[in-house]
Amino acid sequence: MQTTGTRDGSGLEGWLDYVGDSQLGSAMRSELWMYPIVEVLHIIGFVVLVGSVVLFDLRVLGCSRDLPVTALARHLLRWGVAALLLIVPAGLMMFSAHPHDFASNDVFILKLCLIGIAGLNAAVFHVGVLRSVDRWNTDTAAPGIAKIQAILSIMLWISVVLCGRLLAYT
Repeated sequence: MQTTGTRDGSGLEGWLDYVGDSQLGSAMRSELWMYPIVEVLHIIGFVVLVGSVVLFDLRVLGCSRDLPVTALARHLLRWGVAALLLIVPAGLMMFSAHPHDFASNDVFILKLCLIGIAGLNAAVFHVGVLRSVDRWNTDTAAPGIAKIQAILSIMLWISVVLCGRLLAYT
């Protein structure tokens, strides 16, 4: 990836220059194994996060109805939070290696937007339909809106993964 920018020190370009010129950005570009190791950690984190989310969404869609939704959510939430603690720093580290390139890459911007929409979908689910979970916790079908949100969630996270893979080719 090639770095571009005005290097005038102001606004977004200035911030991108600062990030790219930082010790972290320099190390991510110059240390032979640093970027690949960080990328692998980022991918492992996404595997755990997306796996947890999809397992929960499949339960909402009716799989394994004998498992209480609340118990599964409690169990998978720990894994999701742990994954985020791996994904976010690793993603920021990779971004620091080529900030101008990532910031101007449509696939990267789409990936961030999809993550935001997926997060919003999850937040709406938690403050909305999940509040009625006692009525559909075990052996009862989830409400239609919950199923729609679960399908949307799966589609969004698969799209995020696809965008992440496409970044290597754009």
